[in-house]
Amino acid sequence: MISLDDKYDLKANSAMLSGTQALVRLALQQQRVDAEAGLNTGAYISGYRGSPLGGLDAAFWAAGSRIEEANIHFQPGVNEDLAATAVWGSQQFDLLDQPLVDGVYGMWYGKGPGVDR
Repeated sequence: MISLDDKYDLKANSAMLSGTQALVRLALQQQRVDAEAGLNTGAYISGYRGSPLGGLDAAFWAAGSRIEEANIHFQPGVNEDLAATAVWGSQQFDLLDQPLVDGVYGMWYGKGPGVDR
């Protein structure tokens, strides 16, 4: 039997979820795939709350400890440009002398940096 609680249970073959919840599950799934490959990865996700995907922030916050345990950092941006820049910056982890992770995958959402200029 499928339950609404299955949406973030990666062992469940089927789940009922919205599009924004699917994006949260995708981030969780990526971490799982990386861990199974022996990689210690993290994620940085940012975007603009006023975008068409503005509800994504609520979905990540609702996932709570699941995203923290998966080393996923969600930080909404003040605008599209800052959010995109923050995600881009997360990809520079390898410039550190001793990075804490093998890699960082990023996710950005918004209307498009610079579209309104």
